[in-house]
Amino acid sequence: MVHLSTIPKEGGAAESLPEAVKKINLQLSNDEDGFATSVYGSRFAAEDLPRHEMPDGEMPKEIAYRMIKDELSLDGNPMLNLASFVTTYMEDEAEKLMTDAFSKNFIDYEEYPQSADIQNRCVSMIGRLFNAPSGTDEGVGAVGTSCVGSSEAIMLAVLAMKRRWKNKRIAAGKSAEHPNIVMSSAVQVCWEKATRYFEIDEKLVYCTPDRFVIDPKETVELVDENTIGICVILGTTYAGEYEDVKAVNDLLVKKGMDIPIHVDAASGGFVAPFVVPDLEWDFRCEKVVSINVSGHKYGLVYPGVGWVVWRSAEYLPQELVFNINYLGADQSSFTLNFSKGASQVIGQYYQLIRLGKKGYRAIMSNLTRTADYLSNALEAMGFIIMSKKSGEGLPLVAFRLPDNNTNAEGKERDYDEFALAHKLRARGWVVPAYTMAPHTENLKMLRVVVREDFSKNRCDALLTDIRLCQGLLQELDKESIRKQEEFIKRHSMNSSRAKHNHPRFKNEKHSIQGKHGKTHAIC
Repeated sequence: MVHLSTIPKEGGAAESLPEAVKKINLQLSNDEDGFATSVYGSRFAAEDLPRHEMPDGEMPKEIAYRMIKDELSLDGNPMLNLASFVTTYMEDEAEKLMTDAFSKNFIDYEEYPQSADIQNRCVSMIGRLFNAPSGTDEGVGAVGTSCVGSSEAIMLAVLAMKRRWKNKRIAAGKSAEHPNIVMSSAVQVCWEKATRYFEIDEKLVYCTPDRFVIDPKETVELVDENTIGICVILGTTYAGEYEDVKAVNDLLVKKGMDIPIHVDAASGGFVAPFVVPDLEWDFRCEKVVSINVSGHKYGLVYPGVGWVVWRSAEYLPQELVFNINYLGADQSSFTLNFSKGASQVIGQYYQLIRLGKKGYRAIMSNLTRTADYLSNALEAMGFIIMSKKSGEGLPLVAFRLPDNNTNAEGKERDYDEFALAHKLRARGWVVPAYTMAPHTENLKMLRVVVREDFSKNRCDALLTDIRLCQGLLQELDKESIRKQEEFIKRHSMNSSRAKHNHPRFKNEKHSIQGKHGKTHAIC
C-alpha cells in the first residue's frame, strides 16, 4: 500500500516548531571558500600579516604556511648560534617520533599510559646515571620527574628545600622567617627568580678576577640556621667550570652541619658522567639531596625538557605533592604546570636508548676534543683562555682579549670584546660578549658553546672569521669603531629593535645584573 502525501508550502516544515525556536537567529558562516593557485599571486602577499588583532576572514592553509615560513626565515641560523647550550640537531627518526606525539597531553596518564611509563624509564636511567639510591619501600630510593626545563626543575628543588627547612624549624619551636640560600654570584637568572618568587634571601659567594666559581670554605662559612641549602653548579654559565661539590660536601660533613646541597647540573649532568666518570659530584656525596639537568642541552633533545631527581622521598615533603584524579587515573603530581606535550619526553627516551652510554660518551668526547682544539687555536692567536680544558669543565671556550692594549703585531688596540662580537655577527656568527659576575673588575669575555653539530670544519671557519674581524677592527680608529658599534646596535641587533618590552619593566635594579652590571648569560 502506498501512502499519499501533500506538497507543503515553503516554510511549512518550520510551522510545527515552538515559537522560541523560530526566533533563534544564528550568524553562521556562508562565505565561499577562497583559494589561490599561486601564493605570491594572491591578495595576501600584497597585504600586511595580522599583528595585533585576529582577522575576520580566513586564509588558505598553503598561504598561511608560506607567509609564516617567510617571516621565520628572518631568524638567525641556529647552527651559527654559538651562544646557546640548547640542542639544534636531532636525527630524523627522533623528530618523527616527537611529531607523532604532538597531540598527546602528557599529564593524561589514563589515556596515554605508555608516555607516562616512558617518563618513568627516563627518570630511572638518569637517576642511575647520577648514582642515585634505588628502592621502592616508603622513604627509600630516589624519586624524580620531568619538567619544562631546568628552570622549573630548580624551582621545584628550591620549594622542597624551603618547605623541609620550614617544617624542621616549626617542629623545633623556632622562627621560620627569613630563609636564605647560599649560591654563586655567577648563577643563571632562574636562581634569582626562585629566591625572589619564593621569598628567600640570597647569600652570594662572589667570583674574583681569577676565580669564576665558588670557594668551598667561604661557601660553608656563609651557612647559618636559616640556610635552606647550598647551590653548587656543575658547569657554570660563563666559563663552564665545575664547582667543587665534593669539597663543599666534605666540609659540611667535617663540621657536622645538616645542610642539603642541590647540584645545578643543567649543562654538566650529561657531560661529566661520560667524560670524567670518577669526578664525585652527584649522589655519591652524602649531602647532595637533589640534582637538576636539562635534557634540551647536552641531553641532546630539542627544547624544552628538564629533569629533577631527589635522593629519596624524604627530601620531597609530602604536602607539596598532589594526588589527582582529574582525567581518570590517580597520579602524584609535583609540577608548576599541568598540561604539557609528551614529545620532548619521548625525544629524551629515544636519545637514551638510541645512543646508550657508548654513544653519549663518543659525542661528549668529540665535543671535548673540538673545544680543546678551539681553545689552543685562540690561545695561539693571543687570546686569554678563561675556561678549562681536557674535560675539566663543559665543552665550551671562554676567552678574552689580553690585558695589554696592543695586538700581536704591537699596534694599539681600540676595540673590545663587544666590538669583536658585533663584527662576528655581521659574518653570521652569534658569539656573545659578556660582562662577568660582580667583583671581577668588570671583566669582559666572549664565549663559544661547542654543541653536537659544531664540527671541526665549522670550528676552522669560525677561527678564520675571528682573525678576519680582528684585522678589520684593527684598521679602524676609536671614533670609527664607536660609530660602527652604534650603527650595529641600532640596526643589526634584534634586541635593540624589540618592541615587546613594556617601558615599566626596563632597567630593573633588583637583580644581580641590575645591581652590578653582570650580563645574564644565554643558556
